[in-house]
Amino acid sequence: MIKMKNAISLLVSSVIFLIIILNIDVISERVKQIFTSNREVIINPSNDYKRNFTYKFVKQLDKKEDYEPHSYEDLLNIFYSALNEGWDEFEFYCPTDYLYCLEDVSKISYDEILLSNINNFVNPYNSYSTIKTLYDDTGAVTIKITHLYNKDEIEKLDKDINKLIKENINDEMNSKEKIRAIHDYIINNTKYDQKKGNGNESEYDSSRIGGVLYDHYSICS
Repeated sequence: MIKMKNAISLLVSSVIFLIIILNIDVISERVKQIFTSNREVIINPSNDYKRNFTYKFVKQLDKKEDYEPHSYEDLLNIFYSALNEGWDEFEFYCPTDYLYCLEDVSKISYDEILLSNINNFVNPYNSYSTIKTLYDDTGAVTIKITHLYNKDEIEKLDKDINKLIKENINDEMNSKEKIRAIHDYIINNTKYDQKKGNGNESEYDSSRIGGVLYDHYSICS
């Protein structure tokens, strides 16, 4: 009796396994549908440093539906908007009709030069020190951003920048004269950090605003 039960159990298990194998694509698609249904993009408020500009290279997305990508350019706009909004983390989803979405996400996330170029279009206070992208087979993509400046640093920088402005420009100047005055201050008080520029370690904070304000050493970034 026990042997017969074991045989029946084995037979049932084999039939179930065979059904799964024969219908694996259908089952996989159904599981994917379960995970991808009712997914909603959450748009959090922007911070104080969002720029309301649109460029030829990238543009700020304004509507929730704009965060569903259908092209490589759409993905570039999502990465830019996540930075420009000042978010620490943002999740969006690749639609099923964009077959190469995750492949394009991977290309962008590993292209340091491209990400650095996008970074140049946002306010320095919203720029990143690190940016990581996580994604899975369901098409969920999460951008995690560590910003270059924290709140305390921004408060100190703003205070010292405003002091510098008051010392170098006045209301009698026109816009061109004001820009020239700040330009000349930077040129006359800042040296190029050769060590950092050549990819070596430096004692100066020359890749950030503090390099100009406090160390008087900087690099192009």
